[in-house]
Amino acid sequence: MAPSTFSKRRADAVALELDVGLDVGICHACLCFVTFALDDTPAALSGQVRRMTPILWAEGLEAPALAAARRACERGVRDAQPALADLEQHGGRSATARAIVRRLAAELARRTRMEMHLEATRRDRPSAAQPYLN
Repeated sequence: MAPSTFSKRRADAVALELDVGLDVGICHACLCFVTFALDDTPAALSGQVRRMTPILWAEGLEAPALAAARRACERGVRDAQPALADLEQHGGRSATARAIVRRLAAELARRTRMEMHLEATRRDRPSAAQPYLN
């Protein structure tokens, strides 16, 4: 299989427009490898994205990503047609699939930070416990 010729910049832009969310059934534990790499070097992030995208693709990302790209084509999203061709031709090794995984990893990181913040806020509040009855 030849490498993808769809640029990272264009793939990232299209990935923002695709309606693929964290609820598509992919393994969040697998996605965490990419999420953790977001705070690492660009090379480390790239390595994790290249390593994990084919796994996530095979384990459930393929159908929702292709469907989202087809819907984007119908909506006339810029570069959706070449993104769809990239996905169809290169699958989990495509620039578009990697862009989707990067976006989902960032979304998972935001969601996790928000949940941790809410949990910490909840713990810091005094409880509304019932007074002791003697």
